[in-house]
Amino acid sequence: MSSTQALHHAVWPRRLPHAITVPQTSLWFNLEASAARYPDKPATVFFDQTLSYAQLRDAALRMAAWLHAQGVRAGDRVILLMQNCPQHVIAYYGILRANAVVVPVNPMNKADELAHYITDPGARVAIVAADLADELLQANRRLPEGQRLQRVLCTHYADSMPADMLAGEAADVPPAWREWLARRHPLPEVPGGQAHDWAQAMACTAEPPPHTAGPDDLVVLPYTSGTTGLPKGCMHPHRTLMHNAVASTLWCNGAAENVALVVVPMFHITGMVLGMHGNIYAGATMVIMPRWDRELAGRLISRWKVTHWVNIPTMIIDLLASPNFASHDLTSLVYIGGGGAAMPQAVAQKLLDLYGLRYVEGYGLTETAAPSHSNPPDRPKQQCLGIPFIGTDARIVDPDTLQELPVGEPGEIVIHGPEVFDGYWQRPDATAAVFFERDGKRFFRTGDLGRVDEEGYFFITDRLKRMINASGYKVWPAEVEALMFKHPAIAEACVIGVQDAYRGETVKAVVVLRAEARGQVSEQDIIGWCHAHMAAYKVPRIVVFAEALPKSGSGKVMWRLLQEAEARAR
Repeated sequence: MSSTQALHHAVWPRRLPHAITVPQTSLWFNLEASAARYPDKPATVFFDQTLSYAQLRDAALRMAAWLHAQGVRAGDRVILLMQNCPQHVIAYYGILRANAVVVPVNPMNKADELAHYITDPGARVAIVAADLADELLQANRRLPEGQRLQRVLCTHYADSMPADMLAGEAADVPPAWREWLARRHPLPEVPGGQAHDWAQAMACTAEPPPHTAGPDDLVVLPYTSGTTGLPKGCMHPHRTLMHNAVASTLWCNGAAENVALVVVPMFHITGMVLGMHGNIYAGATMVIMPRWDRELAGRLISRWKVTHWVNIPTMIIDLLASPNFASHDLTSLVYIGGGGAAMPQAVAQKLLDLYGLRYVEGYGLTETAAPSHSNPPDRPKQQCLGIPFIGTDARIVDPDTLQELPVGEPGEIVIHGPEVFDGYWQRPDATAAVFFERDGKRFFRTGDLGRVDEEGYFFITDRLKRMINASGYKVWPAEVEALMFKHPAIAEACVIGVQDAYRGETVKAVVVLRAEARGQVSEQDIIGWCHAHMAAYKVPRIVVFAEALPKSGSGKVMWRLLQEAEARAR
């Protein structure tokens, strides 16, 4: 055992095992079991429309049969491109039941980006929301004939809503969404292939193929971007996602009586594992939001008595800032947590003061099937990654020597555990670069810098490649951002490094002001405040105001875009 491995045992939740026996089944079996146990219980809620577990299972079986009829066979990769909706769950589990592999794609991607998700996994079939089909097929038309999609199944979000739902007020649909959700798109043309309507798949009466997938079979290829090159597919077999689906359910006191607000995108590993797979394993009800809207979120929590909400901190910040916040009843919540960014201390304190809720931060990557770390729900630390998750050995090592570092010393976070992916799709070089052997274990190099405290809690310092070197001083942007967030006029901030003739690099902050502060606070005011609240070498020498920060589909601030734009401007 390493010098830091057992530190967290003293704070480990006594109700939980340190490791679990992972079910030796495919993820499909979880839906089969929940449908058998709770056939009439709502599995999904989409505005006013509910889908029972039996209905969800039957729809997924029809999807599997339809896919098989279109020539999809075991191990084939199928693109899944849509916002959160019941069809996403049906399509995902239908692909699983057909023994195939899901390729989840960010619905924010444009044609120039989408071609890679067709060619790299060799996908020939796509299941897509109709409003996104044009971008996908633009990409498809640019490809050589032998690499194009052959079948495209299109669905409309209204396919999961009664015909009159968008015409009245009962569904509580945000007015700005009505046209988007109600609009019907004609079936697109697929050169050399064929487009199909969702109703065709749901009307399939053929028998699905025998289900043969097991724990070691590939189940999903989520793509992750690195510092360079095209996104890489992370090979996850059923067992890695199964582990975290079961473990996260235990960690969060999961049960069939839970009602979860699912707004983190299900194409993203967190929404996929914690929002979908974990809840289906437990037989819980998923209240699904296709996009973020703070007023709708507040109303859904109030109306459906949501008990569990996995989110990103920006959602909490936004909801608490709503002028209608007091009208929402959040008292049903018993668990609230997430990751992707540190929760500001002041916001976490407000949740605790108002509702007695401790925000449970966690940490994970696409490569680790979401959580590799999580705070104990009964003893979380603020702005902390938490302790290594169930069955996980995480350490801090020197990035150059890979030797383990002592408590408190910053280094690279490395992870060994049952949730770690098998490697990158068709990229043995990239796979070899992120794994190393130590103590008979295969460790994954996260590329994130962090430290561990005397109780075994991990704290992130920053991305390995993001450090700013200002006159020899190491500046960690996440630390500067956390400090800047305490300024009463700052809603959001992103810190990047810029070239400087004297210092080599210097610090620049892109700041979004709160609405009431706009026109009242200057860039120089922010710099002056920073001088009073942080060491001089950390202070941004340049501050620019922006209307918004660029964010990914999962809500993370895309600091690289700002960094790259700065580099182009030089």
